Amino acid sequence: MARFASDVDILRYEPVLFGELHLRSQVRAAGIGAVLSGTTLTAESADFVNAGVGAGSVVYLRSDDGVPDGAYEIVSVEGATELTLSVLRANPDDDPIAPPAAESVSYRISTFDPQAIETACELTAYFGIQPGNPASAIDVEQVTDTTVLRRASVFAVISAVYAMWAGEAKSENLWKKSLHYRKHFEQARRQCRLSVDLGADGIADVTAVGSAIKLVRD
Repeated sequence: MARFASDVDILRYEPVLFGELHLRSQVRAAGIGAVLSGTTLTAESADFVNAGVGAGSVVYLRSDDGVPDGAYEIVSVEGATELTLSVLRANPDDDPIAPPAAESVSYRISTFDPQAIETACELTAYFGIQPGNPASAIDVEQVTDTTVLRRASVFAVISAVYAMWAGEAKSENLWKKSLHYRKHFEQARRQCRLSVDLGADGIADVTAVGSAIKLVRD
């Protein structure tokens, strides 16, 4: 299923969603006793591969002395028990930045992939393409650049997560956060302009404009 936002994209806006406001039902892996050396996290009891952890995931780390204590990018999965991590980078093509070295580290890898997939369905339905609109002759794979949907997707995911927490905690402040991000989602969606290649020749044939909700032939 398509998704346009990764967990790292969400980390850029709301690190707290991987800390105290992580979704307990969406934890992929967790444990204690890991070792952090340079950009390498080793957890002998883990199985990151079978847990579905991958590049673009986020891990929350904490040691007994509180260093480190925060969320980090997962750059790559080197094996069942080993990850390459980085402090959040401005550019994903930059070299990984090592967190503070530590032993006896507790780790938790939670995800918002279910919300990102749901948001992708909402966005593609809005633009009248598959998979959100199964009857459409245009598939999301024919969109020449889906990165324009990333920002809108991130805002929608964050809004949905804050709404979940607001309902559970009955918190007006969390509802306000949800509405704040929903407003940004709707604005970002209106600003989207999708180019669609119908002929598989690398040339855009149709443009979908978020503010018009209409496919227009260039």
